[in-house]
Amino acid sequence: MYKTIDIKVLDNYKLWVKFNDGEEKVVDVLPFLNKGIAKDLLDSKKFSEVKIDSGGGIYWSNGYDFCPNYLKTL
Repeated sequence: MYKTIDIKVLDNYKLWVKFNDGEEKVVDVLPFLNKGIAKDLLDSKKFSEVKIDSGGGIYWSNGYDFCPNYLKTL
């Protein structure tokens, strides 16, 4: 199973993500922020508060999250 080990917030709702297998990629999150609880993250301050959870996924305080295996496919 993959895990996110580092993350950086970039401009335009993009994230730089590093995985435990050494892969690094830029993920565009904007297409996912158009409905439900994800809309809260259109506030750039809230978006910038992304964290890595103990399972290696990423999440925000409003409960929105991505598992690392899905992030690898984006």
